[in-house]
Amino acid sequence: MTDSSRTITGSETSPVGTDPSDPAADSLLEIDDLRVHFPIKRGIVLDRTVGHVYAVDGVSLRVGRGETYGLVGESGCGKSTLGKAVLRLERPTGGSIRFDGTDMAGMSGEPLRRMRRRMQMVFQDTLSSLDPRQSVESLLVEGMRAHGLDKGGESTERELRELLSSVGLPSSALRKYPHEFSGGQRQRIGIARALAVRPDLVVADEPVSALDVSVQAQVLNLLEDLQEEFGLTYLVIAHDLAVVRHVARRIGVMYLGGLVEESDSDVLYEQPLHPYTRALLSAVPVPEPEVEDRRERILLSGDLPSPASPPTGCRFHTRCPWRQPTRCDSERPELRDVGGGHRVACHYAEEIRDGIITPNSGE
Repeated sequence: MTDSSRTITGSETSPVGTDPSDPAADSLLEIDDLRVHFPIKRGIVLDRTVGHVYAVDGVSLRVGRGETYGLVGESGCGKSTLGKAVLRLERPTGGSIRFDGTDMAGMSGEPLRRMRRRMQMVFQDTLSSLDPRQSVESLLVEGMRAHGLDKGGESTERELRELLSSVGLPSSALRKYPHEFSGGQRQRIGIARALAVRPDLVVADEPVSALDVSVQAQVLNLLEDLQEEFGLTYLVIAHDLAVVRHVARRIGVMYLGGLVEESDSDVLYEQPLHPYTRALLSAVPVPEPEVEDRRERILLSGDLPSPASPPTGCRFHTRCPWRQPTRCDSERPELRDVGGGHRVACHYAEEIRDGIITPNSGE
């Protein structure tokens, strides 16, 4: 059982995992120039492609073995699509996905099935991801049987009881059905189902967004405890920056299909460089009233552009208060390292940080 007294705040950091700055740390997951484009069909039989939705468009990142990597961004930025592409639940349009040294982007059939045992997903919506007609026992055994891990009889029964105990549920839960549990308990069942096949990587897509704040803390603490117990690597996808900071050592920020900033968690929160990251952080409440009153507020104009028709140049320029028209409107910035593994895709990140370029100075 986990300690549920720990809480989530915008200023708390309690990450676990491998230090990515350690040269001895190796990558379990390597994504290079990953693209996932969905065709837009027209015509009576939908046989004519008239465009594409650029859900993920040129993302590169590394997740170290034993690390928790947090991926954040607003709805529609492509972070969930990226997570599904990692598990090959979505077919990549281009780029590579190397898991433990093996490129999975073009893999199919039996090799892909065997590889999937080592990668599992925890979904946001437990009501739709857990079959209401199956008991908890059936849900857990199903994956084990598919990968040849079901030993049968007392051995499997004992393993299932131990698995439920690890996620804080009684063994009596085995005979029950998903609708008989609360939201937090169903998420624990979803975590147990992922762990049943003994994975190395767990992709957690918005694992606590549908839960009450007190329950969120319990589930996040559980994920940390399980990571230590089973030696797991996590890719945690969320829109809540406070949640990601609670568990992740490194954080990547996505906007409209691309990665715009990546850094150590503490550095990102203390010195964000990309205007979009600064805007996201300015919206996170700070518990100290005096600090809250003094800090910078960044209000973004307009809505997120359509991923089917992204802006030219920097994709954030249509909403950026620091936009410089000539370059920002025409040239898409590369994700570059500005020191210490801090990467940012902004032409003027240092100038904005140093106050050389001020909001709306380009107008």
